[in-house]
Amino acid sequence: MRRIVVIPNDLTGVGFKTIEDSRKNRTQHNVEFGGLKLNKNLTEDQQAVKELLEQGASIREAARVVLERSSKESTIRGWISNGLLDKEIKFVSGSVIKFTDAPQEPLVSKTFNRFKDVYKIETVTTVRPNVTHLMIPDTQCKAGISLGYLEWLGAYIVGKQPEVIVHIGDHADMESLSSYDKGKKSAEGKRVQKDIEASIAGMNALLKPLYDLQQSQLEEFGEVLYKPKMVITLGNHEQRIMRHVDANPELADFLSYDNLRYKDFGWEVYDFLEPAVVNGVAYVHYMASPLTGKPYGGTALNVLKNVGESFCMGHKQCLDVATRFLPSSGKQQWAIIAGAYYEHDEGYKGIQGNKHWRGVCLQHNVKDGSFNPTFVDLEYLKGRYNK
Repeated sequence: MRRIVVIPNDLTGVGFKTIEDSRKNRTQHNVEFGGLKLNKNLTEDQQAVKELLEQGASIREAARVVLERSSKESTIRGWISNGLLDKEIKFVSGSVIKFTDAPQEPLVSKTFNRFKDVYKIETVTTVRPNVTHLMIPDTQCKAGISLGYLEWLGAYIVGKQPEVIVHIGDHADMESLSSYDKGKKSAEGKRVQKDIEASIAGMNALLKPLYDLQQSQLEEFGEVLYKPKMVITLGNHEQRIMRHVDANPELADFLSYDNLRYKDFGWEVYDFLEPAVVNGVAYVHYMASPLTGKPYGGTALNVLKNVGESFCMGHKQCLDVATRFLPSSGKQQWAIIAGAYYEHDEGYKGIQGNKHWRGVCLQHNVKDGSFNPTFVDLEYLKGRYNK
């Protein structure tokens, strides 16, 4: 194989042709470039595309100029994959490219490890008003459970493409650090590393459809078109990590929230009980009483009266919704408590306690705390996306 040597333009004296020049000379089959003649059995279009790529044009630009449609990028990529064009061609401003016969170091193939590697999502940090939010309640990933429910939600996200995705926390169950199970038979065999790996695998299952969408857009259009704002507010299950570190300070340099790699996935991470306010809606794992630090009791309407602003929280395995109009401004406030998006049952809740709503919340036209909510239960997503 050949490798690329980049030679400064002022050393070679060879200038770049313009895109229009290449279009006019698309019948030229022998191209002298950087002092080296390139002679290939190409069609006129293929040769013209090759010239443009050598001069630094993007595949999209070449498709627009030569094939007269930027949507024809896939045609050029097909030529590249079939070996008709040099996929090694790259462009450096102020330089020309010259090929040499020096051997190229072989590429090392790396297998994706879903327990350790991450699908990095391209995101934005700001959004305009009147957009759509998706709130994901507690997903509570743990070792030994099926992750299908997260794959179904990932497919739903790709279909709806909400501008804002909020995970309300407790994605990582961290059952090995549960004080409830400590000293009991149910705690045997549970390990922190397995909990962390389960969390990473679950997040990969959730975000892989979105990652695949972004990669296909990058391939087809030369850029990622759908970039959501992604926020996660840490829950009390994730906080088990820091409580454990506080009790065992020798672990301070080895164990933290960073082990879960939320930021590496592309999430904006908010600390436990730190609200993330987006378009006037406060997202937090739960609304805490300022006197006790514990969750407000009572219904969603009771909490709304106490906090006085639109909010969405998780933590409680239920679906409780309240709304009210403010007479002075006419604005509508909402309170949503939804704390479960997972299939498995929790042993500590018992038979009756595990009979509760499980799903996600889609909020349309979010502005100044007002929105139009839609509730999508897990059974619907399973029926729609389970393959």
